[in-house]
Amino acid sequence: MSALRQLGTTQQRLLRQLLMANEGGTVESLCAQLRISHNAVRQHLSALIARRYVERTQSRPSGGRPMACYRLTESGHALFPRNYGTIAVALLAQMHEQLGDSATEGVLRELGHRLGSQEVAPPPETPPKEIADGLAQKLDSLGYEATAARHGEDWQIEAFNCVFHALARQFPQVCKFDLAYLEAAGGRRIHHMECIVRGGHVCRFRLGALLSKEKEEGDALEWP
Repeated sequence: MSALRQLGTTQQRLLRQLLMANEGGTVESLCAQLRISHNAVRQHLSALIARRYVERTQSRPSGGRPMACYRLTESGHALFPRNYGTIAVALLAQMHEQLGDSATEGVLRELGHRLGSQEVAPPPETPPKEIADGLAQKLDSLGYEATAARHGEDWQIEAFNCVFHALARQFPQVCKFDLAYLEAAGGRRIHHMECIVRGGHVCRFRLGALLSKEKEEGDALEWP
C-alpha cells in the first residue's frame, strides 16, 4: 500500500486539494472544498505538517488580516504516483536497439561510477564493517531496504528491494549500474553474489579488495 493510501480519507482529499492549488490553500478555502470545520482542517494540517507533507508558506493578502497559506512539500508531492518506469524502459530499449548489449552496459557502468564518485569514499584504512554499513545506508536512502551483514570473514551488503526490478528483468545490464556505484562510493571491488532478478532472495554484494586507481576507471566485476 502506498504512503498516500495509508492516510485517512480526509487527509488524502486535503492533499489533493493542495496538489491542485497553484499558490497553496488557506484554511478557509480548504473548509469550503472539503466541507469540514475550521477546527478539523487545522487538526489535519497540523498532522500533515508534523509528517512533513505540508508546510506553511507566505500569508496571502486578503484586504484585511493576512490569511495563512499552506502548500505541499517535496515529500508531499512524492506521495502521488510518478511513473518513471515507462520512460526508463523506453529509453533503455531505444539505447539498447541503437548501441547493443556491450555499449548499453558501458553507459550504465559509467553512470553508476559517476554517481558513486560524488559520494565521499572512505579512507583505505577504514574497517570493512564501517564500509559495508556506509554503503548499506547509501543504498537504503535510495529505496533498496539495505543492510550490512557478516558472512564468515566477509562483510556484505544485502538489499531486499531491487529498485530497478522491472528494468533489470528486461535489461540485465542495469545491474552493472549498482556494481559501479558501490565500487566508486566504497573504494572497494564489489562481488555480486546473489540477485533478486535471477531468483535470489536478496541482492547481495560482497566487499572485495581495495581498488587501485586503474580499477576505479575500469569495469565492475562480472556475475560469478
